[in-house]
Amino acid sequence: MENKQIYYIALGSNLGDRYASLQAAVDFCFLEIGSVNKLSRIYECEAQGFVGPSFYNACISLESKLSPEQVLDKLLTFETQAGRQRNQENYSSRTIDLDIIMVDELVLENKNLIVPHPKMHLRDFVLQPLSDIAPELAHPKMNCSVKELLSQLGQTNPLELVHLWLKNPSDQYAMPDGQYLAIEGNIGAGKTSLARLIAAEFNAHLVLERFSENPFLPRFYKNPKRYAFSLEMSFLAERYQQINDDLSQLDLFSRFVVSDYFVFKSLIFSKVTLSEDEFVLYRKLFDILYKDTPKPDLYVYLHQSIDQLLLNIENRGRDYEASIQMDYLQRINDSYLEYLRTQQSFPVKIIDLTGLDFVNNRQHYLKILKEIKGL
Repeated sequence: MENKQIYYIALGSNLGDRYASLQAAVDFCFLEIGSVNKLSRIYECEAQGFVGPSFYNACISLESKLSPEQVLDKLLTFETQAGRQRNQENYSSRTIDLDIIMVDELVLENKNLIVPHPKMHLRDFVLQPLSDIAPELAHPKMNCSVKELLSQLGQTNPLELVHLWLKNPSDQYAMPDGQYLAIEGNIGAGKTSLARLIAAEFNAHLVLERFSENPFLPRFYKNPKRYAFSLEMSFLAERYQQINDDLSQLDLFSRFVVSDYFVFKSLIFSKVTLSEDEFVLYRKLFDILYKDTPKPDLYVYLHQSIDQLLLNIENRGRDYEASIQMDYLQRINDSYLEYLRTQQSFPVKIIDLTGLDFVNNRQHYLKILKEIKGL
């Protein structure tokens, strides 16, 4: 996945329903730009540089893989849609005003965009809400923090705290605090990518399968009959220990747990890879461990076509996966679907990924989140 940057965006409005305009801007940023991390309090202050109604001002931080120019284009699009008419010569009242204040510690200057914002250190209505969410953020050109800039400026224009709170749109998509979300799918379905995105979006505790540490995996793909039992036994032991350890040591600062596998995966794969007598023995050992394994509050299965699975496997370029055949993937698919039709231990949602690129398209990603939450 591409590297993301933290954007700090100032919001202002002094026409119409000012609070609704700020909230609409936050919702837009979440839907079109990236995950919203922090939201400041709202401050009211008089218009500066012209005569007009008082402003509501706030700042948000968000994480996005879009470039600063792409983010600027989206912000300008929203301003236009919200009825903003820019006057290049004079300040004027506006339904919404959105400015990129900083992008991490990036320094950028072109004809359309200057980062950090060249007037941020002169505006307490920007520095105060920015200090709410990032007081120690360092200005890359002035060599001091946002908190220090605010202290140096002093109060040039009285700011009044508004007793209204902006809402983070991501809250409606999150799992309830303390719950366990398991994401599964065939090889190459994208379960790890989705688990990573969800964990980053919602500050969830991420549990990833340690497949890369299994010494039997490359050997299995070269000689399945010889190494199948060793592979499945090692995976079972690792999955059982990891999921129990991680769930028992849940980070108090994480909202919920998301994993890219569930222990029952061991039974599904072993049924395909093991001989009949090996599977009978394996099933006895599995049942002993499974009864004590924490069960997910929601189990999500990502269904992907075999052709797309093969393409995904090819694109990620793991040498030991080069020998995976269509027939093997089809048998894994069939085994999963058979299991999901009969299990009754926890809620299950099957999500069809046909035509979706949730890694590169935020709208596709949010569509999946809505399906997971039943929105």
